[in-house]
Amino acid sequence: MSISAGSTNAGPADTKQADASAWSINRALHGFFKRTPRRSGAGPEAPGYHRLSENALRQCLRVAGGGTLGFIISQLMGWNYGVFFTVFPMFLLGMVPILNISIIRQFLGNVSVNALEVSLVVGLLKHMPVVMTLVVLGMFLFRFSLMAKGPLFLFGANGVLTLSILLHFASYPSVDLADLLASNFVASVLAVFIAMLMYTLFPDVEPRQPPPKSTKTKAQMRHETLMGGITATLSFVVFQVLDLQGSLSAQMATILVLFAMGYAGARVSARKRAIGTLLGCNLALIMQLLLYTQSNHFLLAIVLYWLGLLLFGREHILEGGGSGIGFGGMTTLGILFGQSLGPNQDLVYSALYRFSSMSVALVVTLLFMACLHYVLNLWEPTRLPERK
Repeated sequence: MSISAGSTNAGPADTKQADASAWSINRALHGFFKRTPRRSGAGPEAPGYHRLSENALRQCLRVAGGGTLGFIISQLMGWNYGVFFTVFPMFLLGMVPILNISIIRQFLGNVSVNALEVSLVVGLLKHMPVVMTLVVLGMFLFRFSLMAKGPLFLFGANGVLTLSILLHFASYPSVDLADLLASNFVASVLAVFIAMLMYTLFPDVEPRQPPPKSTKTKAQMRHETLMGGITATLSFVVFQVLDLQGSLSAQMATILVLFAMGYAGARVSARKRAIGTLLGCNLALIMQLLLYTQSNHFLLAIVLYWLGLLLFGREHILEGGGSGIGFGGMTTLGILFGQSLGPNQDLVYSALYRFSSMSVALVVTLLFMACLHYVLNLWEPTRLPERK
């Protein structure tokens, strides 16, 4: 399978063929993907009335299809840590609108580095919590430094997210470290193959324009690096001290809001993340009621799961990407279905617990970030430039 399926270059013949297939998809999903007017009485010509573009529709279908395929494979194979297999395809297909060799190298390179780091840190420093915390701080600062600079943002973001989860789980004596790292590696490789398949089935019909380059001062990059690294380390310490092994959704929420690279962006991201998680939990509860005693019917669960991802994927694309309401809803469904779906399991308690724990975690994280933001602005080398 060729990686060039995710390339931003498209020839006239490919574009014509893609337009023909896109027409049939749009016709089938016309009502679902049409945004209704926001104002009462507004006509079709109102500004809020629009549909997804062809490229946006294709990305929405890629995200929903990739997340569903990862869930199906992990369930059929009976692999542990199903959340890796459900969330990784969403992350790769949702956070990045293209797929090329550079993105694949960053995504897979992060897996190898994470496995080495977790093995050394947990194996050598597990009995020295203070030293272990300082080393973890250094690893997070390195990741956020890459994110602040820009070109290796995906490597840093994926590293922060997976590293925080791996370190947290690996610190428990009952967890098999080899199984944990193997599941992370298999899920990452599978996510790349799933992404390649999705780009082959739903390729873009128009070349995508590269995002505008942002210019940052050195003080701003230091501010963002320290803000993200210190907050991520605090999250790791708190979840370790309080022994919150079952609060994966809350832990992910405290990390994902840091991708906004600053306190101001984190406030907006946290609000959207909370709304997305609430909607994801409610949708999971509705699915549980629809399935009722038929939750062991795998095909029914797959259909409902795909429809849920399609709904949140549409919102994610309309938001312009990032960790917003749509992505929060998608990852919530991925965590709930990846960890809590089974013939003898109930999503109701899991959904209610995840929303409550996530809300508390986000409030505490924002309070800490506000204090840290104030302190960093007192020091000239880390002071943010004034807004004009």
